[in-house]
Amino acid sequence: MLGDVTQTSDLPAVPAGAGASGAPGTPGAFAQEAAPRPPRLRRSRTMLPHRAWFVAAVAFVTIIGAAAFRSLPGLLIDPLHQEFGWSRGTIGLAVSVNLALYGLTAPFAAALMDKYGIRKVVAVALTIIALGSGLTVWMTAAWQLLLCWGLLVGLGTGSMALAFAATVTNRWFTARRGLVTGILTAAAASGQLIFLPTLAWIVDVHRWRPAAVTVALAALAVVPFVWLLLRDHPADVGLAPYGAKEFVPKPPPVPGAARRTVAVLFRAARTGPFWLLAGTFAICGASTNGLVQTHFVPAAHDHGMPITAAASLLAVIGVFDVVGTIASGWFTDRFDARRLLAVYYALRGISLLFLPMLLAPSVHPPMIFFIVFYGLDWVATVPPTIALCREHYGEDSAIVFGWVLASHQVGAAAVAFAGGAARDVFGSYDVVWYASGALCAAAALMALVIRRRPSVPVVPAAAR
Repeated sequence: MLGDVTQTSDLPAVPAGAGASGAPGTPGAFAQEAAPRPPRLRRSRTMLPHRAWFVAAVAFVTIIGAAAFRSLPGLLIDPLHQEFGWSRGTIGLAVSVNLALYGLTAPFAAALMDKYGIRKVVAVALTIIALGSGLTVWMTAAWQLLLCWGLLVGLGTGSMALAFAATVTNRWFTARRGLVTGILTAAAASGQLIFLPTLAWIVDVHRWRPAAVTVALAALAVVPFVWLLLRDHPADVGLAPYGAKEFVPKPPPVPGAARRTVAVLFRAARTGPFWLLAGTFAICGASTNGLVQTHFVPAAHDHGMPITAAASLLAVIGVFDVVGTIASGWFTDRFDARRLLAVYYALRGISLLFLPMLLAPSVHPPMIFFIVFYGLDWVATVPPTIALCREHYGEDSAIVFGWVLASHQVGAAAVAFAGGAARDVFGSYDVVWYASGALCAAAALMALVIRRRPSVPVVPAAAR
């Protein structure tokens, strides 16, 4: 990694046949002007890595924190129900607002970063999260939960979603973009792994308020690192992006980025593949973030499993999530993305149908098998979905995927609310697991219906 640093500052080769003359415009002029620079570049090659890696590290820590902030609501359902008497449907509604805003904010967060800069947007987002989480300590009414955890934390975490990782990667890296994207994507799973058991222990031993304060303090603790170490563009520190051989000037603010985001949505909405992709990804969100991430812990607790044990199982899903995503990317390069999506959704649906029979007071081998299997499939749908967006929408594919991701969170929000409401009505989550399994079967069929974009051969002008 260190040895690749000076790719960003390599100079063009001296033209063939360059002479020794130093006069401007002569072949030897460039050689004489460039001669003093290589020693300085060689020293930077051996001393420090490129600044882009520090920026990526700060982004990694920030995304880990965002994952921790989003993992807490599932742990609060039972404590809030017991203390305030609020129905699980009411609490689930706050979680659903949080999830919906997490997705709907993402397409516009990139536009804000283009206009105001990454550092300002992320610092403000972390402050909003700290404010929302901290104010919950004094809440006494359900609408305050909707305002604090639904609106404020939802807006804050949404500003640090996929758009943040994509913006950092696109601006700071030319080489190794895939590696950096994978690392930043894995940060969300790592955050869940690191913080879920800890927050579950705090909720179990010290109740829910210290856990909310912990999230608020963690968000505030990241702000100084973001402000001091994060930079909007390599040009701000006089560098080229990592892997670039030429200096890239910082682009001017883009005031029309939000307008383009909406225009792309309207164009894509007139095509069939967009609705099929949005529909399948909505079911993906419903069966992961909305259902398992939000309701697995209280469902397991209904069967006598300790909260800490259930949260630890959910954290293990995050470990295999990373493995499954990397493997899915490898498969997507080699197989039909539509068929991969169909297989992923079908297998996920089958696993959810078996889950009600596996819940028990203690952890047993069949439950561990479910956790591993489900974890491998958790976000395996992302690489083939991105590939299909790229196939159908070309240069607009990133923005289209942002809107498809928004549908993912809307689906998650709907089931986060419906799951809590179903628990209030039926006294258990069984009907929710079965309904989600059926939805996954529908998603598998929808994936197969997506048409393949025909490749149009280029016809020479003389033959037209």
